[in-house]
Amino acid sequence: MLGELAVLFGIFSIFLILCLLIFLGVTWYESSKAELPPGIANPKLLKTIHTVSTGPIILGKILDKFGLLSSTEFFIYLQKLAVPKLKDDPEIYNKDLKFNGVPVRVYQPRSPTAGGRKGIMFIHGGGYVYGSIDSYDNLCRYLTKNTGSVVVSVGYRLAPKHKCPAAFDDCLTATVNFLKTAQDYGVDPSSVIICGDSAGGNLTAGVCQALVGRSDIPKPLAQVMIYPGVQKADFNVPSYQQNKMVPLLLQDSAIYYTMMYICGNLSLSQEILKGSHVPPEIRQKLNTWFCCEEFKDKLYNPDIMAPFNKDVYEKVKKAFDLSCSPLFSDDAVFRQLPKAYILTCEFDVLRDDGLLYKKRLEDNGVPVTWFHVKDGFHGIVSFFGHPEVVQGKVAIDNVVSYIKNL
Repeated sequence: MLGELAVLFGIFSIFLILCLLIFLGVTWYESSKAELPPGIANPKLLKTIHTVSTGPIILGKILDKFGLLSSTEFFIYLQKLAVPKLKDDPEIYNKDLKFNGVPVRVYQPRSPTAGGRKGIMFIHGGGYVYGSIDSYDNLCRYLTKNTGSVVVSVGYRLAPKHKCPAAFDDCLTATVNFLKTAQDYGVDPSSVIICGDSAGGNLTAGVCQALVGRSDIPKPLAQVMIYPGVQKADFNVPSYQQNKMVPLLLQDSAIYYTMMYICGNLSLSQEILKGSHVPPEIRQKLNTWFCCEEFKDKLYNPDIMAPFNKDVYEKVKKAFDLSCSPLFSDDAVFRQLPKAYILTCEFDVLRDDGLLYKKRLEDNGVPVTWFHVKDGFHGIVSFFGHPEVVQGKVAIDNVVSYIKNL
């Protein structure tokens, strides 16, 4: 009997080892597809992070396939484990609150001030699927300390459980609440900046547009968009072609996040990649914008979209709403927007989204301050606390300088 158990245990051990070897092999193979172009900052670190994160992504897909746990829930769980325990800071008073039901964390400098401070409404990134108040805690503390502003970090609902426009609605609700109650937090109501990175940059742009024309609240002082993704139409613009396999945001990942946010239906991903969901009027706008001087030296291959498919469009038409694609709003809206700051990175699929939004603002008379990280990659600002990622600190300090000088 004991001999039979030993044999079974041995077979089971061999099976587990084989499974582990296959898993490691698949992880290595998938991570090896990434490209690290010459001139990109911190290539070794990027390679390591991409390889380490590829494993959990594959494991999440396996768990999802067997119905044990969705891949997004698994990754969110890992993210929570990775967030360090929050500590009290003698320079900052922070408190978790709810603004009309939306979770927020308010950061206030403890030092006294003569008048009303600036306020920063901060909207985190994460592809509408990941990210949280806790995972951006260090960044918000840094902004509070170094700008002397009161920072409000928004904990909006995440996809795919809460699809579009849930995230947008939460950010708009929280922002309106803060603009109405800014003085309660020692903030000058006319000095509120709306700020966000990546998906948060998209939501920042959308919220600012949604506030246009409102007379019941003060107008935001400025909008700060850090590598924003502002359109869900063309995933083959020059920066997508150049950087589709560059960590930390691959082309496939950008489409995955988009589908999770819009409808949760990944079966349409290839149609979205081909552009068959894009109606003729949007195609015409994109063609016009990409003919301008800013993009003539960046066009690798002209993007020829698949024929328009009305059935696909009907399933994903939210992609062109304000809550997804603020780039396509009318000129009349753009002309009323507050001054803007846009940060882009050369080795980022979302680079040209930022450049297109910059062009639309400037064409409509809105002052824009643009900072381009020539060796930067998507997500670089989140590495501001890592001494080896010099450009991460340079980037966030440029944001800080802009806000301080407003």
